[in-house]
Amino acid sequence: MSLFATKPLSRILIEAEGGEHSLKRSLGPVNLIALGIGAIIGAGLFSLTGIAAAENAGPAVVFSFILAAIGCAFAGMCYSEFATMIPIAGSAYTYAYATMGEFLAWIIGWDLVLEYAVGAATVSISWSRYVVSLLHTIGIDLPPQLIASPWQPVPLPDGTVVYGLINLPAVFIVVLISLLLMIGISESARANAIMVVTKVAVVVVFIIAGWKYMNPANHTPFIPENTGVFGEYGWSGIIRAAGVIFFAYIGFDAVSTAAQEAKEPQRDMPIGIIGSLAICTILYVLFSYVMTGLVHYTRFRGEAAPATLAIAATPFAWLKAAVTVAIIAGLTSVILVMLLGQSRVFFSMSRDGLLPKIFSDVHPKFRTPWRSNLLFMLFVSLFSAFAPISVVGHMTSIGTLFAFVIVCTAVLIMRKTHPELPRPFRTPLVPLVPILGILTCMLMMFGLGLDNWLRLFIWLIIGQCIYFFYSRHHSHLRKESEK
Repeated sequence: MSLFATKPLSRILIEAEGGEHSLKRSLGPVNLIALGIGAIIGAGLFSLTGIAAAENAGPAVVFSFILAAIGCAFAGMCYSEFATMIPIAGSAYTYAYATMGEFLAWIIGWDLVLEYAVGAATVSISWSRYVVSLLHTIGIDLPPQLIASPWQPVPLPDGTVVYGLINLPAVFIVVLISLLLMIGISESARANAIMVVTKVAVVVVFIIAGWKYMNPANHTPFIPENTGVFGEYGWSGIIRAAGVIFFAYIGFDAVSTAAQEAKEPQRDMPIGIIGSLAICTILYVLFSYVMTGLVHYTRFRGEAAPATLAIAATPFAWLKAAVTVAIIAGLTSVILVMLLGQSRVFFSMSRDGLLPKIFSDVHPKFRTPWRSNLLFMLFVSLFSAFAPISVVGHMTSIGTLFAFVIVCTAVLIMRKTHPELPRPFRTPLVPLVPILGILTCMLMMFGLGLDNWLRLFIWLIIGQCIYFFYSRHHSHLRKESEK
């Protein structure tokens, strides 16, 4: 069988709706929008905004958020077209299997581990830091050996620096979220909705409370004059800042992994993907406008907690604690959506025979891929417990952008190879929109540096070894072609 043999769409849809591999359809449009917001809004909003304003765009970081959103929208529309054509679990992996063949489908499925599993580990380490900080403010100090990996220095209040043994808070949140996902998608969606409401409420309160105390002088000039160096203010600074804060939008694609659990995917998936992007863009633009209005953008340079600095310009000291709570809620929901997405991708790969059957075993009562959730709980926990955040952090971004490129390319291929198929949602202005999506995402990838490309290459090599020694010989599509 050719490495590029594709799986017929008719077969994909039949397999998804019946038999032992069917998942429970219980998500409506509100649940899907909440999943998108849950994955998108994390700590990045509260930290990247200040960095991009201070170093690149000034108050015009508002335009950078809009520019980055447009880039995401290109990929989002391509995801929406596929999610309505192929409304099953698996996201970009399934789309590639139907358009580019098994080999490329495996590559993108393996790549998604970087985005979801490694991403969840990264976020859990950040979650641990914020929880430890919050506990310290109320007089509870955990032993330093239990809050960091052996390679991560921990500064103590007296100024001394020690190294940890294991990051137990990070392990705790991964285990808790994994157990929730095993119990059921409805329960997971409700928990995510609570966290989304919490963090969105804090962002809205920050915008409303801070609006009155903005100083118009801080917004003058709105676009600072370029220093003569590309990326330092001016319009080039706006473009550079868009690349910095682009990663605050990462996560909306995880909505597509839940397509097989949507009640009416043809109608609801575009609403979930594009709706969550639109809502987050509005919040990001307003948040950055108020933030740069409260404090002059130059004061954010080198500031680890720029949102806290902005809050100090208002009389609402309690907002500092509220922002910390919002960040923790934001990170928790990101972990939930990342672990959900990863288990659904491996669920689809296992259903096709490319991974062992254990990844597609569905619980008879909860109708969730619980064994897959259990295995990823162990895998991600190991990263969370012992890996320094500097190692796993940037791997997530390049994996995400690679997935975006594959999906945009797949739309172009499907329009040529299967123009007759019904498309409840059609990407507008094809081929312009997919091409712009490809170019935008590849530009972001090149900006991530050689080290991240090397990590991606090594990761994909490991994946190819697994494919040629195991997956290719167990592929259901290959076995049927040999009959």
